[in-house]
Order: sequence, then structure tokens, then C-alpha cells
Amino acid sequence: MNLNSRTLAVLISLAVALLLTAFLAFVDYLSEAGVIVAMAFICITCFFLFYLSYEALVFREIKNVYTSLEKLRKQDFKKVETRSTFTADPLKKIKDEIYLLAQGKQQEIDELKQLQTMRREFLADVSHELKTPIFAAQGFIHTLMDGAVDDPEVRDKFLQKAARSLDGLETLVQDLISISQFEKGVVKMQKKNFDVVELVQEVYEQLEQKAASRNIKLHLEAGPAEKIMLYADRNRICQVFVNLVDNAIKYGRPDGNIWIYFTEGRKRYTITVKDDGRGIAEEHINRIFERFYRIDKSRSRDTTSTGLGLAICKHIVEAHRSLISVKSEIDKGTILRFKLLKARE
Repeated sequence: MNLNSRTLAVLISLAVALLLTAFLAFVDYLSEAGVIVAMAFICITCFFLFYLSYEALVFREIKNVYTSLEKLRKQDFKKVETRSTFTADPLKKIKDEIYLLAQGKQQEIDELKQLQTMRREFLADVSHELKTPIFAAQGFIHTLMDGAVDDPEVRDKFLQKAARSLDGLETLVQDLISISQFEKGVVKMQKKNFDVVELVQEVYEQLEQKAASRNIKLHLEAGPAEKIMLYADRNRICQVFVNLVDNAIKYGRPDGNIWIYFTEGRKRYTITVKDDGRGIAEEHINRIFERFYRIDKSRSRDTTSTGLGLAICKHIVEAHRSLISVKSEIDKGTILRFKLLKARE
């Protein structure tokens, strides 16, 4: 049964008045008429005392609730006191529930704003990255249409440049499709046993000429006849190695070195890709796996990169239930590590 403040005050007052008058009557301190008058006086007095005290407490808690609401309206969450949700005071519980609800809604709003900002930045980045190869190919083709097509030397040169621009555009679109598929979870890893030493040797052969152009040496810390068998998607892991080594070549220092080595664990191998290049500043380390993120503006002029390689690497490694970590120091180099399962019997 729910009792309001007035009913509760009346009941408490009657109980106190009855006890006091019974005591007075028992000790023969008052006459019969005096007992009735004393009982009425005590009852009225107690009623007002209990009622006013209870109302004062209620108004104080209501004021606290309004104060909390005002702080919540100003998003001043730190100054709002929270109490246990198991408190017996219903008003305090209401205040706490309002605070928790408001805090949760504010967090949702902040996350939506962050997603909106990321979406806006992503659209701007995609537009910029698409614009470069499209405008380049468009310029070459219009030049040919304006009469340069009659010169065989100029024609072949411009057609080759237009083809390279369109090839870069195709690579960018394919990378965007890959990232979209990874984020939707529709890409399934075709896992099987394979020799990762053999795979790294193939990657080195593929990038050997590019490394030689900067006089960078590629090192594989494994014996010539050694086999390290892993259980993973060979093609996807090859994509990871190509992106990581290619980045180390492009952004490393000339006459530098790149190492790949393996550390055996109980169930997994830890794979390390290390270089002695210029390194990455601490404020950039947590963002290098973001789509289109550039550490410096000069890198944005690199037309051979889509800016999505590291983001794709991150998704591939995570699809293998692992994480890729980065450790770097300026002018000392960068170390990237991830783990893969050992081959199955």
C-alpha cells in the first residue's frame, strides 16, 4: 500500500499521541478531560512536526534532482553525484537513473557525431583520391584529341601515362571494395597450411627491383632450407607482406635495411617486420591504419599508393583473429608485429 506524506504524518502522530496519553493516564497525571485535550494537542503537534520535517526532506531532494538536471543540461557530468541504485530513497534513485540515462544518451550523441565526422572526412578523402587519376587521364586524352594524336611519339607517351592513371584508379577502387567487404564481414579467409618462408621469398623477389632502386637490403631471418608452416589464408597474408615491405621501402631511408623474422610460440608464430628508416612520430602511430591517413603532406603526392594498404593489412590480420602492433622511434626505425597460427596436423 502506497502512503503519501500527509497520511504517513497522521499515522505517526496518532501513534505517538496514543503512547504519550496512555502513559500519562497510567500514571494518573491527568484527569479524563485532560487526557483528551493532551491527546489532541500532542496529535496535532506531532502531525505538523512530522509533516513539515518530511516535506522539508522531500523538497530538499527535489531541489537536488533539479540541480542535477541543470548540470546534465549543461553536460556537466563530472559534478553530478551518483549513489548506489539500491538506495532506499526513491528520489535519490530517480536522480541517479536520470543521470545514467542522460550520460548514456550523451555518449550515443558523441558517437554519432564522431561517425558523422569520419564519414564526412572519408567522402572528402575518396573524392580527392579519385580526382587525381581521373584528371590526369582526362588531361592526357584531351591533349591527344586536340591534335597530339598525330605525333606517334607523343601519342604513345600520353597513352601510356593515361593507362597508368587508370590502372591506379582501378587499384584504388579494388582497395575500397576490399575494405568495404572486410568491414561488412563478407570476406571469408581460405585458410590452409603453407610455408611462410617461401612466401616471404616470393614477396622479396617481387619487390627486389624497387628496393634496389633505393639501395635497400631485404633480410629474411631464416635458413635457406628452413620451413615455417602456418595455417592462414596464403594470398591474404601475401598481401599483408607486400604492403608492409612496400611501405618500408617507400618511406624508409636510402641504403637502409628491412628484416622479417619469426618467433615461435606455443600455438602461434609472432611475425616481425622491421626497418631502420626514419620512424613514425608518437602522435601518428595510433592513426596509421586509418583509411587515407597521411603522416605528412608530401606523401599525398605519391601516386603509386592508394593510402589504403595499412588499413587492408589491419583488416586481414584481424580476420585471422590477431592484432597488428606498431613500435617506432624517430630516426631509429619501425617494428610491426602480428601473430598467426601454426600449421594444423
